[in-house]
Amino acid sequence: MTVRSKIATYLIAGTITLGAPAIDAKAAELPIAGMDIILNNYYQTEDYTDITQFLVPKIKSEFENIGIADVRNYVNIRNKPTTKGEIVGKLYKNGAATILSNSDGWSKVKSGKVTGYIKSDYLITGDRVEDVANSVGRRIATVNTTTLNVREKADIQSRIVSLVPIGEKLKVLKELDEWIHIKLNNGKTGYVYSDYVTLHTKFNEAESIKEEKARLAAESKNRNTSNSSSSSKSTTSNTSLGQKIVSYSLKFKGNPYKWGGTSLTNGTDCSGFTQSIFKKFGINIPRTSRAQARSGKTISVKNLQPGDLVFYGKSGRINHVAIYIGNGKVISAKSRKAGIAINNYNYRTPYKAVTYLR
Repeated sequence: MTVRSKIATYLIAGTITLGAPAIDAKAAELPIAGMDIILNNYYQTEDYTDITQFLVPKIKSEFENIGIADVRNYVNIRNKPTTKGEIVGKLYKNGAATILSNSDGWSKVKSGKVTGYIKSDYLITGDRVEDVANSVGRRIATVNTTTLNVREKADIQSRIVSLVPIGEKLKVLKELDEWIHIKLNNGKTGYVYSDYVTLHTKFNEAESIKEEKARLAAESKNRNTSNSSSSSKSTTSNTSLGQKIVSYSLKFKGNPYKWGGTSLTNGTDCSGFTQSIFKKFGINIPRTSRAQARSGKTISVKNLQPGDLVFYGKSGRINHVAIYIGNGKVISAKSRKAGIAINNYNYRTPYKAVTYLR
C-alpha cells in the first residue's frame, strides 16, 4: 500500500464521520464496523519508506566546512598534526580555510595553495562562522546568465547603466529581497536581479612559506626603490635650490663691498652677502662668517655642490666666506677693491666647507 492509500483511508474515515451527524459523542469511542480490521491491515502492510519523497532536504550552508583563523596575528599550518611538524604556510587573522577532517584536536585544512594541519582551537567553526562571515569576508556576486543588465535602481523599468557578461564577479554592497546592490569594476554602482547571480563569500586565504618569502623580497625591493627615489628627489631638489642660489648671487657681481653692510646693491661684506642671498630663499643663517661656519653641516671640500659655503682663514681664525657656484669657482664680497667678485675656490686655501641645503 502506498502513501496515497493511507490518505484515502483518512478521507473515508472523515466521510463516515461527517456523514453521521446523529451519532452522539459516545460514538467516537465505539468501533465502526469493519474499520478496525482495515486500519490494522493498513498499519501492518504500510511501506513508510515512500514518505521520504515529501521531506524538504536540508539546505547546505556555504560555511559548513569553513574555519576562520581566530588569532591575534597568524596561525602556522604544519605538514603533520603536531607542533613538531614543518611549517608549510600561515593563515592570518580572519583568513579562512576549508576543513577536510578533524582528529585529536587538529584540523586538516586547505586554503589557497596550502594544505596542512592547524590546531582546532585556533579556528572558528560551525554556526559561529556565519555570525562573523559578513564582518571578515567579502560578498561576491558572480553573473550566471549570458548578459546581465545592471540597472540604476532596483526596478525592472529602471534605466540600464551597464551590461556585464557571464562569469563576471561583482562586489556586493547590499542584498535586498529580489535585487542586489553591486559595485562594478569601473567603480560605478547599480542593481542586478538576484536570480541572475550566484552569491558567495570570499575570504583571505593562507600564504605558503614560498609565497611569503617572495612577498617579503618584493616589499624589500620596493622599499629600497622608494628610498632611492626619495633620496634622488631630495638630491635633485637640493641641487635645484643650489642652482637658484647661484643664479641669484651672480646678479650682484661687480656691486660694492662695504664692511658691516648687508645691501646686495649698495654695499655688503662677505658674511652679509651670504646671509642676504640665503634669506631670499627662506634660509636664515647667522650674521658672521665664524657663526655661519659653526651652524652649517660640515662637508668635504671635495664634495662641494652649487650653493655650498666655502670658508677661509688666517692664523687659525675664519675671516672670509664665499658661495660655491660650480666648476671650481666661488663668488663673494671679496674686498673694497674687488667688490663682489668670482674667483677659483682655492684662490686661498679653503679652511672649511659647510652646507645648509642637505
